[in-house]
Amino acid sequence: MDGERKRLYESILREHLGHHRQMCFVSGPRQVGKTTTCRGLADHYLDWDHQDHRKIILEGPQAVARSCGLENLPVGAPPVLVFDELHKFARWKNFLKGFFDVHGDRCRILVTGSARLDIYRRGGDSLMGRYFPYRMHPLSTGELLYQEIPVHPIRPPRPMVAGDWQKLLQHGGFPEPFQKGDARFTRRWRELRRERLFKEDLRDLTRVHELGLLEILGRLLAERSGEQIICANIASDLQVAPNTVKSWIATLAATYYGFLVPPWFRNITRALRKESKWFLRDWSGITDPGKRAETFVACHLFKAVECFNDLGFGAFELRYVRDKEKREVDFLVVREGRPWILVEVKSRSDTLSPALGYFQKLLKADHAFQVVLEQDYVDADCFTHSQPVIVPAQTFLSQLP
Repeated sequence: MDGERKRLYESILREHLGHHRQMCFVSGPRQVGKTTTCRGLADHYLDWDHQDHRKIILEGPQAVARSCGLENLPVGAPPVLVFDELHKFARWKNFLKGFFDVHGDRCRILVTGSARLDIYRRGGDSLMGRYFPYRMHPLSTGELLYQEIPVHPIRPPRPMVAGDWQKLLQHGGFPEPFQKGDARFTRRWRELRRERLFKEDLRDLTRVHELGLLEILGRLLAERSGEQIICANIASDLQVAPNTVKSWIATLAATYYGFLVPPWFRNITRALRKESKWFLRDWSGITDPGKRAETFVACHLFKAVECFNDLGFGAFELRYVRDKEKREVDFLVVREGRPWILVEVKSRSDTLSPALGYFQKLLKADHAFQVVLEQDYVDADCFTHSQPVIVPAQTFLSQLP
């Protein structure tokens, strides 16, 4: 984690721990800051990868309670326990269920992990009602400006500290390369992270035997961030079945390599219905300016949508729109099942895309923005406009989490 900056997630988790008894399940990509953030909130920390900590966990819930002093007369607020990498323990769900049912009123529990925690969490309901999930994302424009929990989904605009905008664009939002701001370090860090994903996480997490082909797929997708994914074409390149490619892409999304944005086709005549768009989680290695700009904004919008959902603001989705006449808008944020914000992304442009107005009228979306990266910040609230309007990316993104 960026050692000099408080994270938004610290505020989110602190509020949860102060008001709710349910456990927090904190998932997210490797090296996004989960452990550092949670350890900063912890009174007691147990890491499955630490031999002494593992021994205590294996002795059972009562041994953990004893080691953390839960058998003593409580003084003040309940202590916070962090279980890190616990999902590597084969019986971790049963362990947590037993521990929480007996000791949950005397402590507060944070459980951190990467892809495995989220995959296994969705694999069963034995812990249903005992936890809330929180998904941690890399740093974003809004998080660099605001670390307090938003009261409403959209905040007032705010200018960035000099240099932070370019650092975010060039080095990505993962805290360590962002903080270093060094191009050589960022390249080495990015390559090491990719190697660990394909050589460790995917090997440990999946039953995929063709890891070499999966790594080739990862490199193909790295070049296609922002593009529609046609599995049949990729399958032909890799000489595997289209359903295999579809399954592998879902695995790469589950391990936080990237994410898919599906099309929105309700109320659109001759809309595309099948092909989702693919985006990398880390835009720092994308060389094409247009793809980098679209991926940069995509990551911000995806973070905002998941944050809105995790904070209980409602049901939000991220989509895109395109019809068979090739009219397209890059993104659509859907709120409670209805179109809310249309977003078209440009590196530089002074001409408003006609597709924004066309789809806003068709979908009755509240807002339609053409977001331009190479425009200076303007101190004006984008969301006071209901007609299509060109807005600086620095202004628009400052209003999101």
